[in-house]
Amino acid sequence: MRGGFRVVTTAFLALVLVGACSSDPPERPPGGARAEAPVPQDVIDPAPPPSAVPPEPACDPRASLRPAGALPPFGRMPAGSTMDKILARGRLIAGVDQNNYLFGFRDPTTRRLEGFDIDLVREVAKAIFGDPERVQYVVVTQAQRLTAVNGQVDLVANSMTITCSRREQVEFSTNYLDSGQRVLVPETSTAKGIQDLGGKRVCAAANTTSIQAIIDAPAKPVPVAAVDWTDCLVLLQQGQVDAISTTDNVLAGLAAQDPTTKIVGPRFSDEPHGLAFARGATDFVRFVNGVFDRLRADGGWMRIYDRWLKPTLGPVAAPPPARYRG
Repeated sequence: MRGGFRVVTTAFLALVLVGACSSDPPERPPGGARAEAPVPQDVIDPAPPPSAVPPEPACDPRASLRPAGALPPFGRMPAGSTMDKILARGRLIAGVDQNNYLFGFRDPTTRRLEGFDIDLVREVAKAIFGDPERVQYVVVTQAQRLTAVNGQVDLVANSMTITCSRREQVEFSTNYLDSGQRVLVPETSTAKGIQDLGGKRVCAAANTTSIQAIIDAPAKPVPVAAVDWTDCLVLLQQGQVDAISTTDNVLAGLAAQDPTTKIVGPRFSDEPHGLAFARGATDFVRFVNGVFDRLRADGGWMRIYDRWLKPTLGPVAAPPPARYRG
């Protein structure tokens, strides 16, 4: 074995010496081309502005449907109700994210979905079945959130901003989290907010209020649309965009994943968050609002907030108050 090793070593040294003595320069790609960093699938750069954005309908986006009364005991839902059908099925079907750290993400050690939104879903399942584990999770992208409730899932819990135009397509719960749009940049960036990003590429998920706010920003940044927020983070890490802009709760999760980034600037939008339902499932909306009322009253909401968001977003005095329209 040692003799064989000497032969290989001698041959290797001979090749090194030949290479060292050669006067020919190393081969280079034609035209000096360099390998480009890969781009996540379905990124649109730049994202085209909509041809005509209809005016936002007038409404109070925070006003939802009033609970129908005291919550029924778990396992005994009103006959014929949406909740009774879910109970008979044996599981709640929830559309969620798995790439939104702190809100809906897959724990790499347990492979379980975890986060603020996931805990809210578990509370709804607990109110129906008495068991928070009776949930079938369906992963939906930002672009699928408005359509998934029409036959695919019972509700969507995916950091979704309540708007009056969206309320014409889906029904929303009461506001469970106040948020607003800000900017995430590398820690070396001198940008102090969206106003400093004119002509710079700024990423957001497609079909969100965030991408529209980037398009509408007076500084005229270049909007870049990605499928989800982790795609935006990859683009930022590779230097293919200059910033990410969305609600500060989503940015907090991205910043926690990459400590070489920072959140800058004040909020420049108002973003109440709600669970989404099919328009016809008004009884289920009232039921979930009753669950949320109980979470506000018994400290459950504060426990969920403190677990997931207090370390990054800081403490809050109380959950957002419920507001009802009928």
